[in-house]
Amino acid sequence: MTKRLLITGASSGIGRALAVAYAKGGASLYLLGRDQKRLDATAEACRAAGAAEVETRVADVRDREAMAAIVGAVHAARPIDILVANAGVATGLSPGQILETPEAVRAMMAINVSGVFNTVEPAITPMAARGRGHIAIIGSMAGVRSLPYSPSYCAAKASVHMWADCLRGRLAPHGVKVSLIVPGFVETPMSARTKSWQPGAVSDEKAAQIIKRGLERGRAVIAFPRFMYYAMRFFTFVPHGLVDGVMRRFHVEVPESQERGEET
Repeated sequence: MTKRLLITGASSGIGRALAVAYAKGGASLYLLGRDQKRLDATAEACRAAGAAEVETRVADVRDREAMAAIVGAVHAARPIDILVANAGVATGLSPGQILETPEAVRAMMAINVSGVFNTVEPAITPMAARGRGHIAIIGSMAGVRSLPYSPSYCAAKASVHMWADCLRGRLAPHGVKVSLIVPGFVETPMSARTKSWQPGAVSDEKAAQIIKRGLERGRAVIAFPRFMYYAMRFFTFVPHGLVDGVMRRFHVEVPESQERGEET
Protein backbone atom coordinates (compact mmCIF):
# COMPACT_ATOMS: atom_id res chain seq x y z
CA MET A 1 0.00 0.00 0.00
CA THR A 2 1.33 3.43 -0.97
CA LYS A 3 2.32 5.50 2.05
CA ARG A 4 1.14 9.10 2.33
CA LEU A 5 3.59 11.53 3.96
CA LEU A 6 3.44 15.19 4.87
CA ILE A 7 6.88 16.74 5.44
CA THR A 8 7.62 20.29 6.56
CA GLY A 9 10.91 21.99 5.78
CA ALA A 10 11.13 19.92 2.60
CA SER A 11 12.99 22.58 0.62
CA SER A 12 16.44 21.41 1.73
CA GLY A 13 18.47 19.39 4.20
CA ILE A 14 16.96 16.47 6.04
CA GLY A 15 13.42 17.26 4.85
CA ARG A 16 14.42 17.13 1.19
CA ALA A 17 16.55 14.00 1.61
CA LEU A 18 13.79 12.21 3.49
CA ALA A 19 11.25 13.09 0.79
CA VAL A 20 13.54 11.66 -1.90
CA ALA A 21 14.19 8.53 0.17
CA TYR A 22 10.48 7.81 0.45
CA ALA A 23 9.94 8.72 -3.20
CA LYS A 24 12.20 5.82 -4.16
CA GLY A 25 9.65 3.51 -2.56
CA GLY A 26 6.78 5.04 -4.52
CA ALA A 27 5.32 7.10 -1.67
CA SER A 28 2.69 9.83 -2.04
CA LEU A 29 4.20 13.10 -0.80
CA TYR A 30 2.83 16.42 0.37
CA LEU A 31 5.76 18.79 0.85
CA LEU A 32 5.78 22.10 2.69
CA GLY A 33 8.44 24.79 2.65
CA ARG A 34 8.89 28.54 2.40
CA ASP A 35 10.95 28.76 -0.79
CA GLN A 36 8.92 27.93 -3.89
CA LYS A 37 11.92 27.50 -6.17
CA ARG A 38 13.69 25.05 -3.87
CA LEU A 39 10.42 23.29 -3.08
CA ASP A 40 9.82 22.79 -6.80
CA ALA A 41 13.34 21.37 -7.15
CA THR A 42 12.63 18.88 -4.35
CA ALA A 43 9.36 17.89 -6.02
CA GLU A 44 11.11 17.24 -9.33
CA ALA A 45 13.76 15.13 -7.61
CA CYS A 46 11.02 13.10 -5.91
CA ARG A 47 9.15 12.53 -9.16
CA ALA A 48 12.35 11.43 -10.84
CA ALA A 49 13.02 9.04 -7.94
CA GLY A 50 9.66 7.33 -8.43
CA ALA A 51 7.13 9.03 -6.13
CA ALA A 52 3.54 8.00 -6.79
CA GLU A 53 2.49 11.64 -6.52
CA VAL A 54 3.98 14.88 -5.22
CA GLU A 55 2.11 17.97 -4.09
CA THR A 56 3.73 21.10 -2.70
CA ARG A 57 2.60 24.10 -0.73
CA VAL A 58 4.46 27.20 0.37
CA ALA A 59 3.68 27.64 4.05
CA ASP A 60 5.09 29.11 7.26
CA VAL A 61 4.78 26.75 10.22
CA ARG A 62 4.42 29.76 12.54
CA ASP A 63 0.95 30.39 11.12
CA ARG A 64 -1.25 28.20 13.31
CA GLU A 65 -4.49 28.73 11.42
CA ALA A 66 -2.90 28.13 8.02
CA MET A 67 -1.18 24.95 9.22
CA ALA A 68 -4.41 23.63 10.72
CA ALA A 69 -6.19 24.22 7.42
CA ILE A 70 -3.43 22.59 5.37
CA VAL A 71 -3.00 19.49 7.53
CA GLY A 72 -6.76 19.08 7.86
CA ALA A 73 -7.32 19.35 4.11
CA VAL A 74 -4.49 16.95 3.27
CA HIS A 75 -5.75 14.35 5.74
CA ALA A 76 -9.34 14.73 4.54
CA ALA A 77 -8.30 14.18 0.92
CA ARG A 78 -6.27 11.14 1.84
CA PRO A 79 -5.22 10.06 5.36
CA ILE A 80 -1.66 10.94 6.32
CA ASP A 81 0.32 7.83 7.27
CA ILE A 82 3.47 9.64 8.39
CA LEU A 83 3.73 13.30 9.38
CA VAL A 84 7.25 14.69 9.72
CA ALA A 85 7.63 17.94 11.67
CA ASN A 86 11.05 18.89 10.34
CA ALA A 87 11.05 22.65 9.69
CA GLY A 88 13.52 24.50 11.89
CA VAL A 89 16.25 27.11 12.09
CA ALA A 90 19.26 27.55 14.36
CA THR A 91 20.73 30.49 16.21
CA GLY A 92 23.55 30.85 18.68
CA LEU A 93 26.57 32.73 19.94
CA SER A 94 29.95 33.63 18.56
CA PRO A 95 33.11 33.69 20.73
CA GLY A 96 32.98 36.73 23.00
CA GLN A 97 29.24 37.19 22.61
CA ILE A 98 27.29 36.82 25.86
CA LEU A 99 23.66 37.41 24.94
CA GLU A 100 21.72 36.14 21.96
CA THR A 101 19.70 38.74 20.05
CA PRO A 102 16.21 38.65 21.63
CA GLU A 103 14.38 39.10 18.32
CA ALA A 104 16.30 36.24 16.70
CA VAL A 105 15.67 34.01 19.73
CA ARG A 106 11.92 34.60 19.64
CA ALA A 107 11.69 34.01 15.91
CA MET A 108 13.65 30.77 16.28
CA MET A 109 11.42 29.61 19.14
CA ALA A 110 8.32 30.41 17.10
CA ILE A 111 9.55 28.17 14.27
CA ASN A 112 11.22 25.39 16.26
CA VAL A 113 8.65 25.05 19.05
CA SER A 114 5.34 26.64 18.08
CA GLY A 115 5.92 25.51 14.49
CA VAL A 116 6.18 21.89 15.63
CA PHE A 117 3.00 22.25 17.70
CA ASN A 118 1.21 23.88 14.76
CA THR A 119 2.24 21.04 12.45
CA VAL A 120 1.46 18.11 14.73
CA GLU A 121 -1.65 19.19 16.64
CA PRO A 122 -4.03 19.19 13.63
CA ALA A 123 -3.05 15.59 12.80
CA ILE A 124 -3.59 14.10 16.25
CA THR A 125 -7.39 13.92 16.33
CA PRO A 126 -7.89 12.49 12.81
CA MET A 127 -5.07 9.97 13.28
CA ALA A 128 -6.49 8.87 16.64
CA ALA A 129 -9.98 8.60 15.16
CA ARG A 130 -8.59 6.43 12.39
CA GLY A 131 -6.63 4.36 14.90
CA ARG A 132 -3.50 4.62 12.81
CA GLY A 133 -0.73 7.08 11.98
CA HIS A 134 2.88 7.97 12.71
CA ILE A 135 4.19 11.33 13.90
CA ALA A 136 7.92 12.04 13.55
CA ILE A 137 9.41 15.06 15.30
CA ILE A 138 12.91 16.24 14.45
CA GLY A 139 14.89 17.06 17.57
CA SER A 140 18.64 17.40 18.04
CA MET A 141 21.55 16.32 20.22
CA ALA A 142 21.29 19.89 21.50
CA GLY A 143 18.06 18.86 23.20
CA VAL A 144 19.76 16.10 25.18
CA ARG A 145 22.38 18.17 27.03
CA SER A 146 22.77 21.95 27.11
CA LEU A 147 25.51 23.60 25.07
CA PRO A 148 26.87 26.98 26.23
CA TYR A 149 27.14 28.36 22.69
CA SER A 150 23.50 27.83 21.68
CA PRO A 151 21.25 28.33 24.70
CA SER A 152 17.91 29.12 23.05
CA TYR A 153 18.30 26.41 20.40
CA CYS A 154 18.96 23.87 23.17
CA ALA A 155 15.88 25.12 25.01
CA ALA A 156 13.75 24.77 21.88
CA LYS A 157 14.90 21.24 21.13
CA ALA A 158 14.57 20.15 24.77
CA SER A 159 11.00 21.39 24.64
CA VAL A 160 10.03 19.32 21.60
CA HIS A 161 11.91 16.31 22.99
CA MET A 162 9.76 16.38 26.11
CA TRP A 163 6.59 16.99 24.10
CA ALA A 164 7.33 14.04 21.82
CA ASP A 165 7.89 11.80 24.84
CA CYS A 166 4.57 12.90 26.34
CA LEU A 167 2.67 12.44 23.08
CA ARG A 168 4.11 8.98 22.55
CA GLY A 169 2.73 7.69 25.82
CA ARG A 170 -0.60 9.47 25.39
CA LEU A 171 -1.29 8.45 21.80
CA ALA A 172 -0.09 4.83 21.86
CA PRO A 173 -3.47 3.49 23.12
CA HIS A 174 -5.09 5.21 20.12
CA GLY A 175 -2.88 3.43 17.59
CA VAL A 176 -0.76 6.51 16.81
CA LYS A 177 3.02 6.13 16.92
CA VAL A 178 5.35 8.99 17.83
CA SER A 179 9.05 8.94 16.99
CA LEU A 180 11.60 11.48 18.15
CA ILE A 181 14.48 11.96 15.73
CA VAL A 182 17.74 13.01 17.43
CA PRO A 183 20.38 13.72 14.78
CA GLY A 184 23.92 14.78 15.46
CA PHE A 185 25.81 16.73 12.79
CA VAL A 186 24.23 16.34 9.37
CA GLU A 187 25.78 17.92 6.29
CA THR A 188 23.08 20.46 5.48
CA PRO A 189 23.15 24.18 4.60
CA MET A 190 22.23 24.94 8.22
CA SER A 191 25.10 22.94 9.75
CA ALA A 192 27.53 24.31 7.16
CA ARG A 193 27.08 27.74 8.75
CA THR A 194 28.29 26.48 12.13
CA LYS A 195 32.04 26.71 12.63
CA SER A 196 33.06 23.88 14.95
CA TRP A 197 34.40 20.38 15.17
CA GLN A 198 31.60 18.12 13.90
CA PRO A 199 32.31 14.54 15.00
CA GLY A 200 30.35 11.77 13.34
CA ALA A 201 28.88 14.06 10.67
CA VAL A 202 26.83 12.25 8.02
CA SER A 203 25.35 13.33 4.71
CA ASP A 204 21.69 14.32 4.56
CA GLU A 205 21.11 11.27 2.34
CA LYS A 206 22.60 8.94 4.98
CA ALA A 207 20.58 10.66 7.69
CA ALA A 208 17.40 10.11 5.68
CA GLN A 209 18.19 6.41 5.31
CA ILE A 210 18.68 6.05 9.07
CA ILE A 211 15.47 7.93 9.83
CA LYS A 212 13.42 5.98 7.29
CA ARG A 213 14.70 2.66 8.62
CA GLY A 214 13.93 3.71 12.18
CA LEU A 215 10.41 4.82 11.28
CA GLU A 216 9.75 1.55 9.46
CA ARG A 217 10.77 -0.29 12.64
CA GLY A 218 8.56 1.93 14.76
CA ARG A 219 11.40 3.13 16.97
CA ALA A 220 10.44 5.59 19.71
CA VAL A 221 13.81 7.38 19.48
CA ILE A 222 15.95 7.44 16.36
CA ALA A 223 19.32 8.88 17.43
CA PHE A 224 22.50 9.00 15.39
CA PRO A 225 25.40 8.69 15.64
CA ARG A 226 24.76 6.52 18.68
CA PHE A 227 28.13 7.23 20.31
CA MET A 228 27.27 10.92 20.44
CA TYR A 229 23.78 10.29 21.78
CA TYR A 230 25.06 8.10 24.60
CA ALA A 231 27.87 10.55 25.33
CA MET A 232 25.40 13.43 25.58
CA ARG A 233 23.19 11.42 27.90
CA PHE A 234 26.20 10.47 30.01
CA PHE A 235 27.18 14.12 30.31
CA THR A 236 23.85 14.83 32.04
CA PHE A 237 25.12 12.76 35.00
CA VAL A 238 28.56 14.42 35.14
CA PRO A 239 28.98 17.51 37.37
CA HIS A 240 27.78 20.51 35.39
CA GLY A 241 30.81 22.65 36.12
CA LEU A 242 33.15 20.02 34.72
CA VAL A 243 31.24 19.52 31.47
CA ASP A 244 30.65 23.25 30.99
CA GLY A 245 34.34 23.93 31.52
CA VAL A 246 35.37 21.38 28.90
CA MET A 247 32.84 22.63 26.39
CA ARG A 248 34.01 26.21 26.77
CA ARG A 249 37.44 25.13 25.55
CA PHE A 250 36.10 24.30 22.09
CA HIS A 251 35.97 27.05 19.49
CA VAL A 252 32.38 27.12 18.30
CA GLU A 253 30.68 29.82 16.28
CA VAL A 254 26.95 29.44 15.67
CA PRO A 255 25.64 32.13 13.32
CA GLU A 256 22.66 34.13 14.44
CA SER A 257 19.39 33.31 12.70
CA GLN A 258 18.28 35.93 10.21
CA GLU A 259 14.68 35.26 11.21
CA ARG A 260 12.92 38.04 13.08
CA GLY A 261 9.51 38.73 14.51
CA GLU A 262 6.99 37.09 16.77
CA GLU A 263 4.85 34.04 16.10
CA THR A 264 2.03 34.91 13.69
